Amino acid sequence: MLFKYQGFDSNGLKVKSKLEASTLEEAKSKLKAKSILYTTLEEENFNFSKFSFKRKKSLNLSSLSYLSRDLSIYLDSGISLISAINLLKQRYKNDKTLSSFFESISTYLDEGKTFYVALDSQNVLNLPEFYKQSIKISENGGLLESVLLELSTFLKEQDRIKKQASSALAYPLFILFISMFMVGFMLSFIVPKITDIFTQIDQELPQSTKIVIALGDFFSANYIYIILGITAFIFSFIYLMKNSKSFKYGFDKLVLKIPFFSTMIEQAELSRFSYMNSILIKSGIPIVQSINLSANILKNSVIKRVFVEASQSVVEGKKLSVLLSVNKIHKIDESFIHSIAIGEDTSKLYEILSNLAVLYSEANKDKTDIFLSLLEPIFMLFVGVTIGFIVISMLLPIFSMNLG
Repeated sequence: MLFKYQGFDSNGLKVKSKLEASTLEEAKSKLKAKSILYTTLEEENFNFSKFSFKRKKSLNLSSLSYLSRDLSIYLDSGISLISAINLLKQRYKNDKTLSSFFESISTYLDEGKTFYVALDSQNVLNLPEFYKQSIKISENGGLLESVLLELSTFLKEQDRIKKQASSALAYPLFILFISMFMVGFMLSFIVPKITDIFTQIDQELPQSTKIVIALGDFFSANYIYIILGITAFIFSFIYLMKNSKSFKYGFDKLVLKIPFFSTMIEQAELSRFSYMNSILIKSGIPIVQSINLSANILKNSVIKRVFVEASQSVVEGKKLSVLLSVNKIHKIDESFIHSIAIGEDTSKLYEILSNLAVLYSEANKDKTDIFLSLLEPIFMLFVGVTIGFIVISMLLPIFSMNLG
């Protein structure tokens, strides 16, 4: 629980902040340990809290990257961890969420707990498991500042890729939306008005005109249900992807069978896995645990399952490269497997994984650029052909009537 308090510190300065504690008595003990004389102390109330709607907030990749970088810089300059956390708390004092987060971390550190325990125990922000495990191992090995910097670079790169894809898809998706709206509008409102003219013509209509008229009648009579159906389909798809593991697995498996897209997805996942695994191995995490943690950041559940099952067999002393080559779930790129085998034989798995991350990232970037460059003209062609077909189908009977 979070408690908000006001009072005075050991220097007589007025303080106002929040701290995390299980009970009110524990909150009082923590304030006493910090030499704070409180004037008010109460649990922070949230709307609908009695119905347990309170949830941890998620921190975006960019913010987590910057926080990791700043903390790494502070530690590298010789500042203690608790002092670095307090500096960050002061910097983000106007941000209620981050202020509460750092206040909670500071409280746990004052109690003598490790940074990992503080991150794992706080209830303000939901942090990725691989991030916390990296902190745990690096803290024990004295590599905290260097691993934080590596994590910052990784998170920044993931955020860059995500933003690049979003911005690149924005315009093509806008065109697709507008085109669907235009086609729907023409079929629902324009075509039915033109068909009134054809009822006065005593001649056989072309087949294409009949098709457009039938579609127009259908859309004009059911456009509300069509809109509701599309909306329901989108929300149902998003819900099932988030809440049904079997549905997500089936969809991910289907996507991996589509040419070109399967290569793009696999290269992106292998790049992400290689980079994260190299960081974890550098932090001193055992290969079995690093494979498992790296697999948890993968988005495709099919490829994720390949690495999770492989990590379970690596415990028995088997090589990762062998397990990947014989797995029956999904065929992994052979060049990736051969590179992993070389890393295992030469005991340079960290260097190999780092190189693989760069290679697959660059290769996937090239394919993504090609795909996005083709997407816009494809949508434009789709719009032109569809609208052209409708217009020509509507004009054919009029031309026939004039010629007649």
